[in-house]
Amino acid sequence: MAKNWISFPRVEGTASRQAHVDLPAGTYEREMSKEGFFGPSAQFHHAHPPTGWSDWEGPLKPRAFDLTKLNVAVNSPWDAVEVLHNAHCRIRLWRAEGDMASLARNGDGDELIFIHAGAGDLFCDFGHLAFGEGDYVMLPRGTQWRITTTAPVTALLVEATNDSYRLPEKGLVGHHAIFDPAMLDVPRLDEAFKAQQAGAAGARPWKVQIKRRGAISTVTYPYNPLDVVGWHGDLAPVRINWRDFRPIMSHRYHLPPSVHTTFAAGRFVVCTFVPRPIETDPGALKVPFFHNNDDYDEMIFYHRGSFFSRDNIHPGMVTLHPCGFPHGPHPKAFAAGAKAAKKETDEVAVMIDTRDALEIGRLPEGVEWDGYVKSWQAKPEAAQ
Repeated sequence: MAKNWISFPRVEGTASRQAHVDLPAGTYEREMSKEGFFGPSAQFHHAHPPTGWSDWEGPLKPRAFDLTKLNVAVNSPWDAVEVLHNAHCRIRLWRAEGDMASLARNGDGDELIFIHAGAGDLFCDFGHLAFGEGDYVMLPRGTQWRITTTAPVTALLVEATNDSYRLPEKGLVGHHAIFDPAMLDVPRLDEAFKAQQAGAAGARPWKVQIKRRGAISTVTYPYNPLDVVGWHGDLAPVRINWRDFRPIMSHRYHLPPSVHTTFAAGRFVVCTFVPRPIETDPGALKVPFFHNNDDYDEMIFYHRGSFFSRDNIHPGMVTLHPCGFPHGPHPKAFAAGAKAAKKETDEVAVMIDTRDALEIGRLPEGVEWDGYVKSWQAKPEAAQ
């Protein structure tokens, strides 16, 4: 059903004419909106930072997790540590130091693999793909696959449960914005793929571990089931690296994070923050504006660099801002943005916005940074 929003733009009191530009002196802007950043919105101008809480009680607080402390390596993706999940999305951290002994097949949904560290080769029904740090690899539901590693791999696994990944609508900026679909690499039936069909690897029995409804079934073949000699169609795994992205930006206006959407599923989106020039207009905000999470939970995985709106966050960490409260830049980041000392960002991060509440997995003690909720105070409790 089309949405006929109750919409009637108004201005009350002391306010800027343009959102996120030329804020009234001494005020802090907060945005409240529908459908993330896609629906109607209101911008409030506060006398104090909307994140200036002095205490917090209850389960809704912002959370942070240091996934570098998850150092147990497993060579099957089905043994990867579950970090966050809901009925439509499952997010895991996988550390693999060697080759997969069995094939994997996800019967629950498409799998998106973001390579945080390491390198290797992926073999699947469609052929061979080399992969390395910074790659996204999207595997359609039902794909049989395995990896071999040339360097230990750390990867974020994002399952679109009972769903499929699509490219986002790009609207006025056109089909080739952010990245041209021609940049998407697909597996090839190359010599490396043919080699894994031959010799001992091709002749020995192989097991395929199939995940369906969270349970694993194992099917054994007396031969290598990756024995495809040809295929055709318009469905296949794809690979793209964040370095191939050309982010949309405006030098006069701070764009919302939704403009960086990379993949979309029915109930969540995956966005990628990559290095870009910082706004140069004197009146434009230089850091993300304070905003409410009213329709989405927001998770960010920090891959590399210094995240320009955060303090005491390092690569390999995850933050979770549940739906229901305002959040925004840390005090030091906000002050640095006001000074406009930096001319470009150097961060790379993966953001996942979900329409359904994310549950926290059973993580080992010490992975969560309990002081994160206090990190918007003037002297935040540093992460260990």
